[in-house]
Amino acid sequence: MTSKSLPIVLIAATLCSACSKEPEPTPAEKVAAASVPGAPPGAADDVATKAATASDVKESSDLIEFAYSYPREAAAIPDLAKWLDNDRAKKREALIADATRDRDAAKKEGFPYHAHSHLQAWERVTNTPRFLSLSSDISTYTGGAHGMTSFDTLIWDRNRAIRLKPLDLFTSGEAFDAAIRKPFCDAIVRAKAARGIAPSDDPDGIFEKCPAASTQTVWLGSSDGKYLDRLTIGIAPYEIGPYAEGNYKINVPVTGALVKVVKPEYQRDFLPLN
Repeated sequence: MTSKSLPIVLIAATLCSACSKEPEPTPAEKVAAASVPGAPPGAADDVATKAATASDVKESSDLIEFAYSYPREAAAIPDLAKWLDNDRAKKREALIADATRDRDAAKKEGFPYHAHSHLQAWERVTNTPRFLSLSSDISTYTGGAHGMTSFDTLIWDRNRAIRLKPLDLFTSGEAFDAAIRKPFCDAIVRAKAARGIAPSDDPDGIFEKCPAASTQTVWLGSSDGKYLDRLTIGIAPYEIGPYAEGNYKINVPVTGALVKVVKPEYQRDFLPLN
């Protein structure tokens, strides 16, 4: 063999070796293989968990702008990921239906149509051994003078494999409100003052009353990744101020008084302030 022919032989051998290798199964094929009769219980979920990646779906057209995302920690829980995917599909379908109706009406009346939107991003608040806590900021537009912002929340309980709202961990909404009312209302006053907004001379004004915290969006978090010891209340526009004032995220201490109104089965998962 001549020295000139050696590189050609090496290249051919490399190509032949590559051809002999089986293609790597796709994630879907791995899940399917783990689902066949006789596979270990939970094998398909185990495969899906290991292959989980964050979900980020975006769509833009003359009719709608849609975005919906959630983190890898949520994608790694098959039942939760399924719920989030279904929630995404429902919200997209509702957006398209409303947008189509309004576009057709605008065309009939000779008005310009502006694309409707639903932009939602789920983010991890905390991930303890028992709970995955998620928060969601939502921005929507349905053709009015301006869009709207709102919030959502959920907690996944790994011990029971169920999706909860934070208030489900407390004995009642009324008990929750009573336990945090003063620190919550005081924190609202401070948050407004930080924006240069002084209390009104009319204590009975439309935006002067402190709302019940249980009617707002509640997020539970953790400072150490083990226990729930942080509490934030999300307040959307128009709840305690005009639209121009924006939304608020109010931090409230997790006190012993609050932990006392946690349901017994969850009390060991909370850590109050000393």
